[in-house]
Amino acid sequence: MRHWKTNSGLVWDSLSRAVQQVHLCCTEGLLEWLYPSKALRVILQPNLVNGKYSTVCIKPTSEFQGANMYVEKKGQLLLLPGEAGGVWKVHCFEMDKMQRVALFLQASPQKDLSRRTAGFHYEVLNNGHSGPLFHNSDHAQDSCRPCNDKELLMAICRNDFVVRGSIKSITHDVEAHVTQIDINTIKVYRQRSSIFQLDDASGIWAGHIRTFLQCGVKQGDGDFLFTGTEHFGNAWLQCAPRVKDFLEIYQAAKHLRTNPCNFQI
Repeated sequence: MRHWKTNSGLVWDSLSRAVQQVHLCCTEGLLEWLYPSKALRVILQPNLVNGKYSTVCIKPTSEFQGANMYVEKKGQLLLLPGEAGGVWKVHCFEMDKMQRVALFLQASPQKDLSRRTAGFHYEVLNNGHSGPLFHNSDHAQDSCRPCNDKELLMAICRNDFVVRGSIKSITHDVEAHVTQIDINTIKVYRQRSSIFQLDDASGIWAGHIRTFLQCGVKQGDGDFLFTGTEHFGNAWLQCAPRVKDFLEIYQAAKHLRTNPCNFQI
């Protein structure tokens, strides 16, 4: 479920010291606080049917201004760092025993009423499949590991996107520790959002996929089957076998009746 919520500081009683509290109950969404005034406490407490989701990740919007953001940890407020080089970092937090994360937004003093918006996107993730959003060396190394046959077959069935295509170019962003893979897509089998777009002029699908810089991705010829997850509007790579290798793995699993789903390529 997705949630979009907008609040405005202009409607508050200027004499009140009360902190307005907002509850967000969906597994992903966007909150926008227009004309920030005083403070806003945001409780991210999604309605979960099971306990597999245990992490919340937030990403401030590109136009975030007019407030400071804190996360509540054991009764203390920890300030989240602002943008670096014009880019806001994604922050991820473990949910507490009540399966929630509490954020505190405090408005900055303003001398005028010009429009400011303090907003952020959020996603609730499964720790075992949280993609690239935990920027630490251990998780990055795990993400760089090639998928085994079982992981590949499950990725084809469950991942946010599955596309067949070739590598057009590779760009390395040293500061962000990210590699971007631009691909020409022959076939889009599945995508959760519209990351891969069809060029009406050429009739070719195109898009780009991210991965960790330290994975050392290099240009490769031929057709690949790219699979992965989508986070905050970006596609992140999980498995990318060559098509001929995938066909061998899939046909062998199908013969043994161990393939978790049917897939037509």
